[in-house]
Amino acid sequence: MHIEDITILITDDSILARKQLKDIISSLGTPNFIEAKDGQDAIDKYKEFKPDLAFLDIVMPKKDGNDAIREIMQFDPDATIIIASSVGTQSQLKSALQAGARDFIQKPLDKEQVLGVIKHFLEGR
Repeated sequence: MHIEDITILITDDSILARKQLKDIISSLGTPNFIEAKDGQDAIDKYKEFKPDLAFLDIVMPKKDGNDAIREIMQFDPDATIIIASSVGTQSQLKSALQAGARDFIQKPLDKEQVLGVIKHFLEGR
């Protein structure tokens, strides 16, 4: 599968964080991006567009990333969700992984780490 063939949901309450992640991913090609500004928006957009891959922050208004992961996984047990957050406490990370997240990327984002996650995803498809 090629990057151009997938849809990626990027959820963060910071427009700058969303742009940075999009810019990094776009260095591989141009997927279809969907953006969400909070956990509830992520759930709604996931259900509407059913993206191939989703990046979620943990700390967000309305619903946090962990609540969003749980709801998305109830809707789609095969969802591929990656946490991208500066908040990396063991309990929050453990909760995200237990809820169904597949991986975790620490902010500030490391370009090579993000690209590695994307390449791993594409190879597994």
